[in-house]
Amino acid sequence: MTGTPGRPLSAELSEQLLAVAVDILADEGWGRLNSDRIAARARAGKAGIYRRWPTMAALARSAVSRFSLVPVPEDGGSLRADLLGLVDCWTRPLGREERAAASLVGAARYEDELRAGLDAALVRPLAAAVVEIGNRAAARGERPDASRLALLGAVLEAFWWQRFTAAGDGAMSPEQAERVVDDVLLPVVEPARAVRPRETAGV
Repeated sequence: MTGTPGRPLSAELSEQLLAVAVDILADEGWGRLNSDRIAARARAGKAGIYRRWPTMAALARSAVSRFSLVPVPEDGGSLRADLLGLVDCWTRPLGREERAAASLVGAARYEDELRAGLDAALVRPLAAAVVEIGNRAAARGERPDASRLALLGAVLEAFWWQRFTAAGDGAMSPEQAERVVDDVLLPVVEPARAVRPRETAGV
């Protein structure tokens, strides 16, 4: 938060402005985020907004940077179970915070501030989750290759961006999520993994 010299900024008003910004991003999109709309909804002056954030991109960055959109799953006892836990959120529609972040994806190609916000909200938490899952696998003796884990992170990130930008509510069925884990994610980490029994049934 930037601010300018003078009287201290009200933390309560800052939180209110951030909450209003998230609501606008989630419900109406990045293109509708402007100081007039925020001031009207928050019943605040525009000067108070610009004392905190010089641009709408800076405000959006502050708003979404507080999110952690990829929680580390509970230890499921196996790499497969951990991956299923990680992508379980894919079976639910995008929530408020996810919708707010998703609204920035297109514009983030041209705005450094928005890219930084998405990096804090999604990219870094996802990388941390993959590291934790890899550490658990190593502790169980599965010992995934570091380069394979890096590739897994890249593939997961691509799926997350797809979830944010696809038409509809972003949700896939539990069966689809399981198939992604078994047919895409696990083979990335374990390239020699055997073909799944259901695919050979009846052969």
